[in-house]
Amino acid sequence: MNILKPQRILIENLVKSDEILEEIKEDDEIENRIIENYKKEEKKINNITIRNSIISNTDFISSNLENNTFSDIEFNNCNFSNSSFANSGFIRCEFNNCKLTGCNFAESSLCDVGFIDTNMNYINLSMASMKNILFKSTTLRNSNFQENKMKNILLKEADLTQAQFFKTSLKGIDFSDSIIEGIAVSLEDVKGAIISQFQAFDLLYLLGVKIK
Repeated sequence: MNILKPQRILIENLVKSDEILEEIKEDDEIENRIIENYKKEEKKINNITIRNSIISNTDFISSNLENNTFSDIEFNNCNFSNSSFANSGFIRCEFNNCKLTGCNFAESSLCDVGFIDTNMNYINLSMASMKNILFKSTTLRNSNFQENKMKNILLKEADLTQAQFFKTSLKGIDFSDSIIEGIAVSLEDVKGAIISQFQAFDLLYLLGVKIK
């Protein structure tokens, strides 16, 4: 599977702008920036576009970040815990060692996005459109997938313990080297998924049988 990474930008062509988010207004566009060491709680930023930028060591906790567009962005060591990205767009983005615990990505569109060494426990991805997505060494415990449109989803050592899938087809998705203990899914949705022989025990409840 070919997942496009953010376009590589020469660092010398980027402008360091740590305080730009204090001045941003609705419908603004930001590009070719380095944003780092910005810390804020309960911040509201809506209807903006950020492209061709690197965002590092930045915290937006319990913030409203809805209806935004992120294109060709590297997020490094960022904390967005309990923030909402609902109805946002992510194109060629990468989250490296970030915290997305309890985040809301409902009805968002994600294309060519990588989540690497990232905490996504309790994330809400309901009704999100997801194409060419990598979850690598990432935890998705108690995550919520509902009525998702998914294409080319790659899982590499992901932890999906007690994740919930509702009206979301998992056909063709390889779970074999990930953790799916306690996963909640319907028999119809799990048809065509790829699992290991040991993981089959985690899904026996779908057949209404008990192991004695």
